Amino acid sequence: MTHRRHVLMLAAALCLAAPTAFAADAALKAAVAAPHRPAADVARDGARHPYESLSFWGLKPKQTVIEISPGNGYWTEILAPYAKATGGTYIAGVADLANPKLSDGARKGRADFEARFADEARYGKVGYANFGPVSGPLGAPGSADLVLTARNVHNWTGQPGVAEKAFADFFAVLKPGGLLAVEDHRADPRPEGSPGSGGYLATATVVTLAEKAGFKLDATSEINANPKDTKDHPFGVWTLPPVKRTAPGGQPADPTFDRSKYDAIGESDRMTLRFRKPS
Repeated sequence: MTHRRHVLMLAAALCLAAPTAFAADAALKAAVAAPHRPAADVARDGARHPYESLSFWGLKPKQTVIEISPGNGYWTEILAPYAKATGGTYIAGVADLANPKLSDGARKGRADFEARFADEARYGKVGYANFGPVSGPLGAPGSADLVLTARNVHNWTGQPGVAEKAFADFFAVLKPGGLLAVEDHRADPRPEGSPGSGGYLATATVVTLAEKAGFKLDATSEINANPKDTKDHPFGVWTLPPVKRTAPGGQPADPTFDRSKYDAIGESDRMTLRFRKPS
């Protein structure tokens, strides 16, 4: 049996075994329902399933949670207030300010992110860790309960050694028994790199990266599955919402491009994985 087939069979078995109901978490429900969340984020909840996803990933009160490359802050708007309300700690793994080659744009992006989440009355005291291809540790060894990386792994796999370093960093900072939460665009059953599949990864690719770092696949979920996603779009996954690309990357938008079929698909079909660091 090939390793890829073994991984997929194991993932299917874990998915069947994974619980379909989670203990109710009133604080998490409140964080998801908070009126301060941006309207654009709330509009995406039907595709991103924040309560169900975070419950599946093992989020609990009083945890130290590190979110990697939080982007526009979709998860930060939930996780930081949740940590504040439950006695936990939220840390964002963001642009590596110690890297002399870091672009001005990345530096500004981090500064803007820090300014946005500076309101301690709403978000608590948000912590920051440098994260990037040459960054140091995300924190003291064995100091985090949960590391979350959403829609990032596909950005790392095209750069030699970057994905491997990232997963090693996650493993090092987690406590024994700690959890790694991964969400990313799922290529299965199409092969990675097939026409129109830019941005999609095989589940087996992510599982292999995690296992090489020392993790064990704990469970998988179909929470973020989208069977309408054909994964063969003209501009890769970025053709779909929320990016809605109408031209190749770096080129001006094409106002004549017919988006109707891609908007009808919605956001991508995504793997939702939970890994555990052995105790």
